[in-house]
Formats: sequence, C-alpha cells, structure tokens
Amino acid sequence: MSHDLAPLTCWLCDRPLGDIVQWHHPIPKAKKGKVKVPVHPICHKTIHANFTNNELARIGDNVAVIRAHPAIVKFVTWIANKPADFDAPTR
Repeated sequence: MSHDLAPLTCWLCDRPLGDIVQWHHPIPKAKKGKVKVPVHPICHKTIHANFTNNELARIGDNVAVIRAHPAIVKFVTWIANKPADFDAPTR
C-alpha cells in the first residue's frame, strides 16, 4: 500500500514545489509572525520585492490580497508554466 503524500504546492503561485523549498512567514517574524508557508525561492523573492514587512503584517495570511496585487498577477501568470525549480533574477 502506498502512502505517498501529495506534493507540497507553493503558497503564492500554487505550482508544485521542487527540490528547493523556502519557508515564508505571511506575517513577518519581525512582526511576531509564527506561521510559515512553503514557497519557491523565486516566489519568496517576488513577495519581498513587492511588499514591505509592514504591508505583509497588515495583509497577514490572506494570500488572495497578495495575489490580487498587479505585479503579483503578472508574475503568477508568467511563472505558471515554468518548471518547479525554475529561478530568475527578481527586480
């Protein structure tokens, strides 16, 4: 009997995670956030490139608000068909 776990998916882009998984605090540690969610490194960089810790603390774990941000919409659309371990420079 196989007990394979479903592959983890990225909190931001919802793609399956690859070999490299980072853990993002939706509420930053500096703002007393304790919960961590799995993200691709490129998705992690993109979150922090578009939001300050204060903004992230206000948004909390509401990923819909993050995904609705115009730069994130563009990013998630662009990354959708890339391989799990894809990486690129983040502006």
